[in-house]
This record gives sequence, C-alpha cells and structure tokens, in this order.
Amino acid sequence: MQEQKLKSDDTISIGQNIREIRNNRGIGQTELVILLQLQGLSITRESLVKIERGIQHIYASQLKAIRDALDTTYDELLK
Repeated sequence: MQEQKLKSDDTISIGQNIREIRNNRGIGQTELVILLQLQGLSITRESLVKIERGIQHIYASQLKAIRDALDTTYDELLK
C-alpha cells in the first residue's frame, strides 16, 4: 500500500505551521531533522525546507514524526 501524501491548500498551510511551531520551540531545521532521523524517519534538511515552503508534499508518517518531535498536536499542525 502506498503511503498517503498530504498537501497544503488555501486554508491550511502545513509547512508554515511546522516552521512557526519549530521556531517557537527554538529548534533549528538541522536539529529537527536529527530528531526525526532518531525516530527512524529518513528525511534530509533539504526536504524539510521544501515541506516548510509548501513546495513538497508531506507524507502522513512525516507529519506524525514531526508532531512527536515538536511535542505538538495535529490540530496545531493543521490549523
């Protein structure tokens, strides 16, 4: 089964929400990538940059790992 991709739209900007939460927590992009890799997620800093800019789809597994690494909720990520 292929993993579901999520895409931001005009009302929800997932990447922008990730960046805002990450910055509010004082976590840099490289640090977040390391936290995600420690969870077993294969992601590069370049991919995170593209996700935050909204030019790359985010996979459900990536969203879950980011939620856990940032100690936040889906509601905050999808607001």
